[in-house]
Order: sequence, then structure tokens, then C-alpha cells
Amino acid sequence: MNRNLSMKHYMKENLPLFIFVSVLFVIGVVFGAVMVNALSLEQKQEMSRHLGSFFHEINDGAEFDSRQSFVQSFGMHMKWILLIWLFGLSIVGLPLILVLDFLKGVLIGFTVGYMVGQMSWKGMLFALVSVAPQNLIVIPAILFCSVAAMAFSIYMIKHRFMSRNGNMYQPFMRYTSITLLMGVFLLGAALWEGYVSQLMMKWVTPMLAGLYS
Repeated sequence: MNRNLSMKHYMKENLPLFIFVSVLFVIGVVFGAVMVNALSLEQKQEMSRHLGSFFHEINDGAEFDSRQSFVQSFGMHMKWILLIWLFGLSIVGLPLILVLDFLKGVLIGFTVGYMVGQMSWKGMLFALVSVAPQNLIVIPAILFCSVAAMAFSIYMIKHRFMSRNGNMYQPFMRYTSITLLMGVFLLGAALWEGYVSQLMMKWVTPMLAGLYS
């Protein structure tokens, strides 16, 4: 109960940071979606060729290594929040946290924007089964890590460098604990991506493979 109240207090205390990083992420998504229109015809054709080959492989019953997919996915997520954690330990890393949040939005916006632009509602369907489910966990986890990193960095500026009398141990442990907790959620997202997402993609690829026949 106390832990829940503490988390609610933490979120309320850092609400402006939550709003800021969320808006920045959304801007990144919009920017990524707009970037699709900037692709040349050759780039679109090359991407379509790779995407069509991928759909045909799945449709023809190709087996993918779920364990390898899980390991790669989890490794990528953990590297991302580890970078955020490291940037939060230094004042100069504060803007780099914002860059990572923006880039994450760009990647997701570009991926979904390209699928929808190329395949209309079928692309949206594929995005819903291949991109959306795990990102419902990944995005909040990364944004939460970003807020924790920014809050800790700001705390250091206020108490360590301005007043020089701040106790860093407790804020550091809370910051690290939040990052580790988000790592547990990302583990769940990676499990979904590695073992469940592939099954869901097999359900929808028959209707998509025909687009690239």
C-alpha cells in the first residue's frame, strides 16, 4: 500500500516531465510518419521487395527461431534503457535522453506509417499484430525510465552542484530501482515479441503475401 502511494506521489511530483517526454515522443511519431513521404521511388521499391519476401517466407511456412528473436528483442530494449540510465547519471546526458525518446517515436511512426501507406488497412492490421502489442509495454517503460533519469539529473543539479548538501544515495537507489522494474516489464514485452507476435503474424500474412505476388 505504501509502495503504491509512493509511486503515485512520484508520478504526481514528476507530472510535468511525464507530459514533456510524452509530447516529445508523439512529435517523433508524427515526424517518422511524415518521413515516409520523403522516400524516393527506388527506396520504396527496395523496401517493398524486402517486405514482400518476408511475407512470402512466413506464408510458405518458414520457421523462425523464437528464442533468438526473444534474446535480440530483450537485448535491444535493455541497451536502450541502459543508455537512458547512464545519461541520467550526468548533467550533459540530459538532452541525449530526449534525443532517444524522439528517435523511438520516429522509428515507430516510420514503421507504422510505411505499412499503412503501402498496404492501407491491411498494413494497419499487420502493424496491430506485429508492432502495437509489445509497444504498449515498451513505450511506457522507456518513457518512465526517461522521466526517472531526468528527475535524477535535475536532482543532482539542484542538490549536489547548487547546494552541495544533497544525499545522493536514496535518490540514486530509487532511480536504479525504477530502471530495473521497467526492465522486468521489457522482459515481458520481449517474450511476447519472440513467441506470440510471430504466431499472430502468421495469421495475417496470407492476405498480405498476395499484395507482393
